[in-house]
Amino acid sequence: MPAFINVVTALVFAFILGLGSAALPNQPLKGFLDDFRSIINITIKKFIIPCLPVFIYGIFLKMGVEGQVASVVGVFIKIIIVILVLHVGVLICQFLIAGAISGKNPFKALVTMLPAYATALGTQSSAATIPVTLDCTKKLGVRPEVAGFTIPLCATVHMPCSILKITACSFAVSFTMGTAIDLGTYAGFILMLAITMVAAPGVPGGAVMAALGVISSMLGFDANMQGLIIAIYIALDCFGTAGNVTGDGALSLIIDKIRGDRMDPVPQAESAIPAGE
Repeated sequence: MPAFINVVTALVFAFILGLGSAALPNQPLKGFLDDFRSIINITIKKFIIPCLPVFIYGIFLKMGVEGQVASVVGVFIKIIIVILVLHVGVLICQFLIAGAISGKNPFKALVTMLPAYATALGTQSSAATIPVTLDCTKKLGVRPEVAGFTIPLCATVHMPCSILKITACSFAVSFTMGTAIDLGTYAGFILMLAITMVAAPGVPGGAVMAALGVISSMLGFDANMQGLIIAIYIALDCFGTAGNVTGDGALSLIIDKIRGDRMDPVPQAESAIPAGE
């Protein structure tokens, strides 16, 4: 289906509408937006995602007829290994920074978040993993009120592993298909992708579906190239989601430390009046 609105225009309009509905006490508008979000989530989860295997199967059949399967699969295996290594590197960097700021052992904190990582591998959804992520974050020593704010928020806006995966998949597909894309275009693509991920629905495969508009408009990928990106992304979706929710614990540690420093009581001067007078 052709897009009925430009990608950048859609993003700007979405942010204005979302921020405006949050600022104004207009409950009917907010209710409409909540219902519209539910419709989009149901459409992706119940219709688009179940139909993707058939679509991807057709793409690989066409590639088989054209004799491109062997070369494409070889590149895909390499990029999958690279993506998994990069996921581990991102998590280690996040917890090293969080440990340096909060004063906690980063590797113990990372081990504490492993139940959330394992749960996300099964659910493939940041939203569905929130209860486990919240429990693990509290075990890190993060105050409940801070964890209750950061974890649901990060489940929506903090998706570094998903962005990393989509970028790596886009590069792999462009390299395989012989499409030359300059570094400046990729830099702009990554920035737009970071903004788009804020609007990504928290359902399996939701991030790549939200990113298709940016992929087609900025990188010029056709339907077949988009299908290949979807194929790689869906195959690694559980690992990207697991990396996202695990990193939420590191951000919670940082926010808890910053908030704690600001709320430390200022020592008051001793009163000159004896107690009881």
